Amino acid sequence: MKNNQITLPPILLKKVIHRNKIQLLLLFTFNTEIKNILNNIGGYYWSKTLRGWYTEFNSENISLLKGVLNDKVNFKLDPSVYNKLKVKPIRKKREISEQNKQVIRLYVKYLKGKCYSESTIKTYFTFVADFFNYIEDTPISTISNRTVELFIEDVFVPRNYSVSTYRQFISAIKLFKAFYPECGINEINLKRPKKSKLLPTVLSKEEIIDLLRCTKNLKHRAVLAMIYSAGFRISELLNLELKHIDIDRRQLIIKNSKGRRDRNIILAESFIPLLINYTNTYRPIIYFVEGKPSKKYSAESIRSFLRKSCKIANITKHVTPHTLRHSYATHLLENGIDLRYIQELLGHAKPETTMIYTHVSKKDLLKIESPLDLALKSLIETDKQNKILRLSGNI
Repeated sequence: MKNNQITLPPILLKKVIHRNKIQLLLLFTFNTEIKNILNNIGGYYWSKTLRGWYTEFNSENISLLKGVLNDKVNFKLDPSVYNKLKVKPIRKKREISEQNKQVIRLYVKYLKGKCYSESTIKTYFTFVADFFNYIEDTPISTISNRTVELFIEDVFVPRNYSVSTYRQFISAIKLFKAFYPECGINEINLKRPKKSKLLPTVLSKEEIIDLLRCTKNLKHRAVLAMIYSAGFRISELLNLELKHIDIDRRQLIIKNSKGRRDRNIILAESFIPLLINYTNTYRPIIYFVEGKPSKKYSAESIRSFLRKSCKIANITKHVTPHTLRHSYATHLLENGIDLRYIQELLGHAKPETTMIYTHVSKKDLLKIESPLDLALKSLIETDKQNKILRLSGNI
């Protein structure tokens, strides 16, 4: 039998993205014979990062591998083998003339003069630079609305950008027109696409507790608990300084947040023991959370350990740091807190922004009875002898 011929350790086959390509990854207990066989087949490479051997993922390579090792090895297929992976296209270096580069520099200077935030200036710079790279040597005075449309069709659509990104690009172009009126763009006829009305992902209170319990690292748990308990934007958390945490008054001071606004937030009483334990253990110097001493922590690091904690907690929803903020706002609303206070706590400029949480709150929805429940209740009332009527039984 085949099992009697197995002489080598089992090999787990996975599909991964590595070096910007979809690869077939082989994971197995180190074995010299398997290593020599892979070298003889050719096209297999050792990855220190992945801790395994890999080659290009295709049916030919899988068939060849199984043909050579099928009688000696038990193959195990990871679920990832059946997933559809998408490789991000490699962005080429922009080729912009010196004259146009100078125009872009002056545009950035114009934005700074209008007191736009650093992140907005960076975003608008990227859009305009990509647009100038697209039009190449076309004179700026001759570009039109159709040029903008072609850029969206040829660049934005293949990159599968979101509607909000489209809107940001149009805003950047409208501002460029105001800065450089000689260009042929008619900003009045340049319309932004309508906003997507998508409901935010929200975790239940039970999922929040599970998430924190499954985050064993003290620093990581403190970060996630702080984001949820105060409804932070991730940028606000990264910029939070220790001097702005007032434990005695149970207050957090958010300085120069979105829209250049300061605000006060309540420090959760249940979070204080964790906060003290964390600060005494890690001894941050300036910021609440630091990578290197006195240096801001990385946003990507937070996203990374949040994904790992969600996996351990068996939370299948797509969760980001902003999901914790959405959950904070929704749970406040479900606890009966007035929308005006929630708007103030979140730092929203407009009440319309806060109103989205009325669509995901289950406080009032749970009071609504489904017509199906009402129909079954009506049948039970008319048939007193069948008091245990159930939808799963015979009606």
